[in-house]
Amino acid sequence: MAAMAEPTTLLIIGASGDLTSRLLLPALGELLRGQPDRRVHVVGAGRTALSDTQWRGRVRTAFRAADADEALGAVVSTPFIVGDAGTAKGLRAIIDQVPEGRLVLYFAVPPAVAASACAALRPADLPDGTILALEKPFGDDEDSARELNAVVRALLPESQVFRVDHFLGRSTVLNVLGVRFANRLFEPVWSAEHVASVDIRFDETLGLEGRADYYDHAGAMIDMIQSHLLQVLAVVAMEPPATLGDADVRDATAAVLRATRIWDDNPVRSSHRARYTAGTAGGQDLPSYVDEPGVDPSRQTETLAQITCEVRTARWAGVPFTLRSGKALGDPVTAIEVRLRPVRHLPVGFTAATAGADAGAVLRFSLGPDRLDVEIDVNGGDDPFALHRATLGADLGLGAQRSYVEVLAAMLDGDATLSVRGDAAELCWRIIQPVRDAWARGDVPLEEYPAGSAGPDGWGPAPR
Repeated sequence: MAAMAEPTTLLIIGASGDLTSRLLLPALGELLRGQPDRRVHVVGAGRTALSDTQWRGRVRTAFRAADADEALGAVVSTPFIVGDAGTAKGLRAIIDQVPEGRLVLYFAVPPAVAASACAALRPADLPDGTILALEKPFGDDEDSARELNAVVRALLPESQVFRVDHFLGRSTVLNVLGVRFANRLFEPVWSAEHVASVDIRFDETLGLEGRADYYDHAGAMIDMIQSHLLQVLAVVAMEPPATLGDADVRDATAAVLRATRIWDDNPVRSSHRARYTAGTAGGQDLPSYVDEPGVDPSRQTETLAQITCEVRTARWAGVPFTLRSGKALGDPVTAIEVRLRPVRHLPVGFTAATAGADAGAVLRFSLGPDRLDVEIDVNGGDDPFALHRATLGADLGLGAQRSYVEVLAAMLDGDATLSVRGDAAELCWRIIQPVRDAWARGDVPLEEYPAGSAGPDGWGPAPR
């Protein structure tokens, strides 16, 4: 019989919160169900006074929700430690109580709490080989992100710091790499010569969902575009890496972000913002955003944001990358759409029988359900030279839940490929700063849209 792997300790700071019960623990259960030889100490910590029995019950409930009851056998122990992890003294006291061996220290708490604790720690406070996991946002702007990076790098090497972006673990985002690099059909056309535009969109039907404490300070721009969609852009636009190891992949994505600017250096014409008014979205009656509990209308927080960028490299110059995300919208459109240019010459005699025919093929990577659709033109029917739009499709993966599974697996293995590197976090703030400045000056109007609608009219990409 093969020897069992040495247990890793997953220490979750803020373990009584929603992130842990809704995403982390179910994802861990799914991971252990698929990898029964892996062994993990699941240690919860926080100010909430939970007994070990209560914490074990939460772990069991989360695993059951993931259909992973049998995976409980891979959990070596499940203690809960009551303590204040917001201070170095409190965090040291918690770490001193965890089992010996490899430690993954996961801060499932507001970023400010994690930052203050890290700032007070010393390298000697952390066991050798510790993995430090931090939730977004990483800082409040480029300067604060740089300061936070300096703090964590004084504690651990960059390869042991995981800035968690679960979007990088989504099967669809990862499949962009496979579809592009492993298929001669697509790899040669992945450039401005053949691609007309790229749209990356994450429209939700959900409203605020009681998250005013965080969301009313962040808004759609920071919550989704700065934190997630720019990372997706970097994956779509990266140069071919030599390997899929963390150094090569993260070098390639960081190079994209360094070359990315707001379209035409004009944040007024290249950005939009809006917030929802009362309506019905996703089967739920929603009040106006300004009437949601905990919202301060004077902050002018947007619930829908859109920016258009350009990746200023030889491969991509001149191609608009439009990133959009919002809440309380009518349709949950979550996709990466790569639109190819039309053919240079269409023989006389072909006609367009359906909308979109002869306009250029479209590759659409949907993020929920995860699938790839390729829209192409075909001819036939009553008129053999009439072009019709046809769609070829394939299912790709298991969606958002699976994304945390992939991220947790990489974290427990110490593989940083799916984490955000420090310089990339700083670059994402730099990219959006001109837009934030324009919005703060009031140069871009805050529009409104009824909950359940498609958003304001006229939000196409920036003029070319």
